[in-house]
Amino acid sequence: MDSELSNGEYTDYKGKTADRKKHGGIKAASIACVVEIMQSLIITCNGVTLVDYFFKSMHYSVADSSNMVTNLLGTAFALSIIWGFISDSYLTRFTTFVISGGLQLMGLLMLTYQAKNPNLQPPENEKPSPIQALYLYIGLYCTAMGIGGVRSTLAAHGADQLDQTNKSLISSYFSWYFFSIFAGGLFSTCVMVSIEQKYGWSTSFMIMVFVSSLALCTFVSGFSFYRYKLPAGSPVNRIIQVLVASIRNAKVSTAESLNHDVIEQLLHREKCDDKFNFMNKALMDENIGVAQVKETKTFLGLLPFFFTTIMMHCSLAQIYTFSVQQGNLMDRRIYNFTIPTQSLSLVPIIISLIVIIIFEQFKLMNRKKGATTNNKIYQPLFRMGIGLALVLISMFLASIVESKRLKAFNNGNTLSVFWLLFQYILLGLSDTLTMGGMLEFFYSEAPESMRSICTSLSWFSNSMGMFVSSMLVTICNSISGRFGMEWFGGIDLNHSRLDLFYALICVINLLNFSLYVYFAKRY
Repeated sequence: MDSELSNGEYTDYKGKTADRKKHGGIKAASIACVVEIMQSLIITCNGVTLVDYFFKSMHYSVADSSNMVTNLLGTAFALSIIWGFISDSYLTRFTTFVISGGLQLMGLLMLTYQAKNPNLQPPENEKPSPIQALYLYIGLYCTAMGIGGVRSTLAAHGADQLDQTNKSLISSYFSWYFFSIFAGGLFSTCVMVSIEQKYGWSTSFMIMVFVSSLALCTFVSGFSFYRYKLPAGSPVNRIIQVLVASIRNAKVSTAESLNHDVIEQLLHREKCDDKFNFMNKALMDENIGVAQVKETKTFLGLLPFFFTTIMMHCSLAQIYTFSVQQGNLMDRRIYNFTIPTQSLSLVPIIISLIVIIIFEQFKLMNRKKGATTNNKIYQPLFRMGIGLALVLISMFLASIVESKRLKAFNNGNTLSVFWLLFQYILLGLSDTLTMGGMLEFFYSEAPESMRSICTSLSWFSNSMGMFVSSMLVTICNSISGRFGMEWFGGIDLNHSRLDLFYALICVINLLNFSLYVYFAKRY
């Protein structure tokens, strides 16, 4: 087991040991970034346009349409953890991507066919029949399963192509990978929304089918010069074995039962081992080796950072829900032109793209000058911390802006929509710093046998943030209703207390940030 877990060798597509001169490298990693642009276009387009499709074409209510989109994306990101497990345990990342990409394409084909076929759509002012609804949900959740598999494997597959000892190169790769996510989102928001509004949903779906096919073909085209990390069996089973053995041997003295050299080997170069010393007792089981205990300790050491990033994604979810509703009630005019509220999301995307370019240029300048890139600002944990601090500030400002908007409404005035730019920009920057840092941190720190699962934690955190947001709204409404006024019981946000909800999220983020700092200092 030890040799299997610690083996860092890669193979080519024939199963032979990969040649560094022929397999992998920047070219192979770049394909992942190109494919990610196309995948991000599809995911963003689904998030932005499906609400209108469900409401106007399938005749679901506004609330049901919004929930269907949230559930779709939340499920897709949650499934990434299962796909990550499959990829680490049984299939290569390449194979997992191809299977999940095929599922995504099949789902999009079903949605396209439904959008073009009147028999699969409900009559005017009627909800879908059971057969129509079943067809819709099969198409949607085939797409969701595909997205989950793509998200769990693509980033890690691209990083696998690079020299694992070159931390600066790995860091730059994840910066440009995240740049690709934003680039695809920008193109989708600017172009795909206009196409859908002008030519209809069937055209939008057909374009997504084409882009999905192109992404799959582009990815597969590099199969001959990729390098592949073979799966090492179920990491979950290995972790459970260590935990069970540790508990079983809890009352046995480690010093009396383990050889000193074995303990030294276990602790060597491992920063987080001293936090989980009780797991050393698992080595008393002859079927458990040093590498297996290291793997378990490393994975458990990453979990606090997964949990403390959920609130960032919960806060980010407000951009797609309440912030849009706020904007619709504000003054959106510039001379004789009315700005769509959704267009505000372009500002943080553009700023984030610029920030990534500037960040990478600074790193390049430092390398050319011979300066080290070990500065704190280049470290993923530090960037994640700055991102979480920006979330805290953004929610504080969002609460103030909403309070100001309500005051203006009560005085018969309408606040300018540009007041929302503060929270949009800060949340966008937070997403760039935190999510980009998470992908790099979880991949770099993960055991080699668990990189798909650990990378998937970034997307799983996104999913949990969406569900936590919905849960908080329900809880706040329930508790505030007992005191005479539900925070979201009014006919619209002009008769609700979104400012108090944002203030609550700000307080939770403050506590969350304190926890993050505690764990980061101990790591």
